[in-house]
Amino acid sequence: MSGAGERVTDTLYGLGWSTVKMLPEPAAAALGRTIADTVWKRRGKSVLRLESNLSRVVPDAGPERLAELSRAGMRSYMRYWMESFRLPTWSEERVRAGFQVTDVHHLQEGLASGRGVILALPHLANWDLAGVWVTRALGVPFTTVAERLKPETLYDRFVAYRESLGMEVLPHTGGSAFGTLARRLRDGGLVCLVADRDLSAAGVEVDFFGDTARMPAGPALLAQQTGALLLPVTLWYDDAPVMRGRVHPPVDVPETGTRAEKTAVMAQAVADVFATGIAEHPEDWHMLQRLWLTDLASRPASPGGSPQ
Repeated sequence: MSGAGERVTDTLYGLGWSTVKMLPEPAAAALGRTIADTVWKRRGKSVLRLESNLSRVVPDAGPERLAELSRAGMRSYMRYWMESFRLPTWSEERVRAGFQVTDVHHLQEGLASGRGVILALPHLANWDLAGVWVTRALGVPFTTVAERLKPETLYDRFVAYRESLGMEVLPHTGGSAFGTLARRLRDGGLVCLVADRDLSAAGVEVDFFGDTARMPAGPALLAQQTGALLLPVTLWYDDAPVMRGRVHPPVDVPETGTRAEKTAVMAQAVADVFATGIAEHPEDWHMLQRLWLTDLASRPASPGGSPQ
């Protein structure tokens, strides 16, 4: 992206945070649907990529069904943005009312044990809302990692935004994130990682909807190194204004094998949980990028990052 393009992107996101959060909630929701439908009708690269990804999740879907899913997917994606722009204005009561999660006892018991907890999530529904619920409803701070974005001012906006919601945010690049995350876990803390897309090109290959994808090794490696509990989480949207979620049972560290072998087994277990949640709610999976290795192999060079 050019310098001018980066400035435009930064300005647009800045307007989103400054104006959308001031709208009444029904108006913000309506605006999100309008934007989503407009983008969907243009059939741009993001929409086509979403449909391509969804065709793997729902392999028996014909063109009409895929189009329906991608339209619902874009609406879900814009709902994520409209909610995220407004989250700083939400009261604790609104946060509690906006998210209902089952089996949260896995998280609470893990934290109570003092061993530290890693929550691994896919790009389903609104992971920022889930994070705010953890900090406000449970009163538990946590540490996460953010992708470096271009321009740098946009990355700074995302960091400031998430820190204002009670999250400690570390940059994905730079090499020090893993050590900091490990220290937080050894201190009995909570780490939350979006973990269905590898950003390092050094992730773990997993079978995902019948083909090979690469997912981050970090959650499994952190669990092995620190003894922390690794808990996959899936999210989905219910009828507005409620989002729902589930904390799944822990992914155990295998008793035998090399570190690489253990990591591969654990990453596959996490991917399997993700796949179940995505298959149940494909329209809420906001994966507008290439994911599978066969798709990545044909990817043209494209500098810059995705603001997620």
